[in-house]
Amino acid sequence: MSHSATLTLQPTLPPIADNNRLRLFSGSANAPLAQEVARYLGMDLGPMVRKRFADGELYIQIQESIRGCDVYLIQPCCRPVNDNLMELLIMVDACRRASARQITAVIPYYGYARADRKTAGRESITAKLVANLITESGVSRILAMDLHSAQIQGYFDIPFDHIYGSPVILDYLASKNLSDIVVVSPDVGGVARARAFAKKLDDAPLAIIDKRRQAHNVAEVMNVIGDVKGKTAVLVDDMIDTGGTITEAAKILREEGARQVYACATHAVFSPPAIERLSSGLFEEVIVTNTIPVAEENCFEQLTVLSVANLLGETIWRIHEDSSVSSMFR
Repeated sequence: MSHSATLTLQPTLPPIADNNRLRLFSGSANAPLAQEVARYLGMDLGPMVRKRFADGELYIQIQESIRGCDVYLIQPCCRPVNDNLMELLIMVDACRRASARQITAVIPYYGYARADRKTAGRESITAKLVANLITESGVSRILAMDLHSAQIQGYFDIPFDHIYGSPVILDYLASKNLSDIVVVSPDVGGVARARAFAKKLDDAPLAIIDKRRQAHNVAEVMNVIGDVKGKTAVLVDDMIDTGGTITEAAKILREEGARQVYACATHAVFSPPAIERLSSGLFEEVIVTNTIPVAEENCFEQLTVLSVANLLGETIWRIHEDSSVSSMFR
């Protein structure tokens, strides 16, 4: 059975529930998260009709006037990613044709982010293609969390606010009073993320897993760079998909003498056989956030799901009131 927790934030600006220019709508990808965000902002989600025709086509209609309004559409591009992405594009088009003043796509999880460059001939850079689709649909601004590659921000020619789930996870870890922590990056590419995480944990030492990837979703771990013997190892990544990388990392950390192993990631993609791997007993705890909804059948004893609703709500608040977003992470 999973546990849950929420980061407590105090709103920095006066209540905006009576601001008739702010509108918040949710797609179908993660309605519970959108409800939490609306609750933090002290407002209701806007009414919307969503249905699917017999041939699978989506239909969306906004059920209130949004002329001249600042509209925020909450829709992660998680599984089924193509349906959820198309739903977002249709929502944007409906709002644009309804004369919304500004449309912000709030994308807690940005799908196709791993295809951010060409690694072989004749490949698509799908992260850029999705950026083009979203921009051309009529979005004015993007709000996304923990992109797989920060460079994806540069694929957009519109304002982009990139925020991080780490404050939520760090707040939770602080409450556990762990000792002898070493922060571990599961691969060389995640070193910058792990280093920033370690700095927030009182400059905890850093270790790196050196691995060689043989194919997509298949990871081969080689060795550990750094001292983990007798320590509490905290593995940090942006997402857990099949769980192969982080599980192999946990195995070698145990072999190298780590006393406890915790896994931390913002996005719980959890493609099979992730649950079997993560619940195998290698981890003291697997800590994720609710950017992607975790189905009941994917919950297990070691799983903790933290809510990023307050963080998203505060960011929307600050964007709407032209206040600083980056100051939240200093």
